[in-house]
Amino acid sequence: MNPFLQLMASRRGEPPIGTWIMAASPIVAEALGCAGFDWGVVDMEHSPLDLMSTVHMLQALAGTKLVPITRVPWNDAVVIKRVLDAGAQTLMVPFVQNAAEARAAVAACRYAPEGLRGMAAMSRASRFGTTPNYLTTANRAVGVIVQFETPAAIDQADAIAAVDGVDALFVGPGDLAGTMGLTGQLTHPDLMAAMRRAVAAAKAAGKPIGIVGGTPEIVAQYREIGFDYLAIASDLGLLMRAAQAALAKVRSDASAPSAAIQ
Repeated sequence: MNPFLQLMASRRGEPPIGTWIMAASPIVAEALGCAGFDWGVVDMEHSPLDLMSTVHMLQALAGTKLVPITRVPWNDAVVIKRVLDAGAQTLMVPFVQNAAEARAAVAACRYAPEGLRGMAAMSRASRFGTTPNYLTTANRAVGVIVQFETPAAIDQADAIAAVDGVDALFVGPGDLAGTMGLTGQLTHPDLMAAMRRAVAAAKAAGKPIGIVGGTPEIVAQYREIGFDYLAIASDLGLLMRAAQAALAKVRSDASAPSAAIQ
C-alpha cells in the first residue's frame, strides 16, 4: 500500500501533521523526520532541488518515520516519470485546473495500459530491479495528490475530486489567495469560503484533502473547516522564526538595565 495512504488510513479522526521541506538539505530533512512530523513535502517547485538532490532527500528521510510527498515542479509527464524512477512514491502535482489535467497527472504516474509512464527495468524505484513484479504492481503503490490553487480549480472541484486515480487533494492557500486578489490575506472570509467548497468536494468524493498554514493559529482555523491532513510552515520558516525570536530575546536582555545598576 502507498505509505501516505496508509498513514491517512491509520489516523482517521486525528489529522496527520506535516511541514514543507524547502532548504534542499538532506541533513535538515532527516532532522525534521526525527522531530516527529508525520509527513513532509519535498518541494521541487519552489526550492533549489533538482533530480539528484531529490534522491538525496528521499534517502535521508528513508531512515525516519516521516512519510515524504514529492511535489513536482509542474504537471509534466517527463518530470513525473523521472521523479518516480528516482524513488518517489507519493507525488503532489501543482496547479491542476480541471478534470482533464487531473487525468493527465494520473496517467503520467501509471504504467500501461492504465497510463503512459515509461518502463525502466533498472531504477531506484524498483530497488534496482530487485522488487519482484515491480512493473505490474507499481501502479497500486503510487499515490497522486493534486492541488487546488485558483478559483477556476475550485469551480471544478467536484469534477477533479471524482477523477479515478486521484488519491488526495490539497489546497495551496497562498496561490489561491493571490489568484482571488487577496494576496497574503490567508484567513479572508472569501478565501475561507473557497476552502470550504474544496473540502465539501473532497468529502463528497471520499478523498482526503490537506492544506498548509504558516502559524499554529492559522492551521487551527483551517482544521476547523475540515481538512484531513495539515502542514505547519516549512523548514526554513521554522528556522527563521526561531532564529529571529532568539535574536530579539538576546538583544532585549542585553539592552535591559542590569539588576546591579537598578
